[in-house]
Amino acid sequence: MPRYVAFLRAINVGGRTVKMDRLQRLFEKQRFEGVETFIASGNVIFDCKSTDRSVLTTQIEAGLHVALGYEVATFIRTDIEVAAIARHKPFRDSDIEGAAACVVGFVAEPLRSRAISALMSLSTDIDQFSVCGREIYWLCRRKQSGSTFSNAVFEKTLGLKATFRGMNTIARLAMRYSPHVNRRGPP
Repeated sequence: MPRYVAFLRAINVGGRTVKMDRLQRLFEKQRFEGVETFIASGNVIFDCKSTDRSVLTTQIEAGLHVALGYEVATFIRTDIEVAAIARHKPFRDSDIEGAAACVVGFVAEPLRSRAISALMSLSTDIDQFSVCGREIYWLCRRKQSGSTFSNAVFEKTLGLKATFRGMNTIARLAMRYSPHVNRRGPP
């Protein structure tokens, strides 16, 4: 049975607090199996027989909207995709080591050339970007609070919804939920 990670936007930010045990129950209510949450930023791991991610996304978003009362954009990746994202090297090691943050953004579909150009136009001495498939990588050379880039800027500039996670979070997710690890994570 496929294992998925749902990266949820608007969970525990902007005054919208959702306890992880509640989030887990909301997924279980939708009949997903092996549901776990990973840190309190809206990462939900679950097993499901369905391989139709557009149906799963619609189902999750609708269920969360009813339960929480607001829209929660959902971006689904398999455990295999999360492992590949963690291994991906969008920037030189020396640049990553000298940066304040390396972040990955999730979007629903691969960016078209016009959207990639718009994203690259946001590059500065502080911010550098790379795109690979449905992921946007952001290297921030200073504290993120010192950058002009944010999820809101991304969404306004490109007209697309996204959610962002630190690469350390992605690496920890990949390690814990690797397809080669016991279904409940490492011992």
